[in-house]
Amino acid sequence: MAWFKKDKKEEENIEPKKIAPVLKTGKVVSDVILRPMVTEKAAHLAAKGQYVFVVSQNATKIQVRNAVRTMYGMTPTSVNIQRVEGKIVRFGRAKGKRKNWKKAIVTLPKGKKIEVYEGV
Repeated sequence: MAWFKKDKKEEENIEPKKIAPVLKTGKVVSDVILRPMVTEKAAHLAAKGQYVFVVSQNATKIQVRNAVRTMYGMTPTSVNIQRVEGKIVRFGRAKGKRKNWKKAIVTLPKGKKIEVYEGV
């Protein structure tokens, strides 16, 4: 049979791809939220009930909301996401560029807190 034609038996044996449900396990949650941002600006926002996290490049607002709900047990009132362009850097004569990354600013309901900056 030609290389471009598939045998009917081969087509029957192919199983559809199973997509793992988002945030079903702890591993998937850690794939969405990579780490909290520990900066002065993030600390000032935390005082207002907004927390900043570095998230995956392909994370969506809904995935971040579900990840916060799973990790911390509270549903955020809003999630804002920003893409951050990597800086252009130089090492002597060589030029380079840092990676692009994405951050999420999560707003919690009034009176709710997350202990992200413990011991920092």
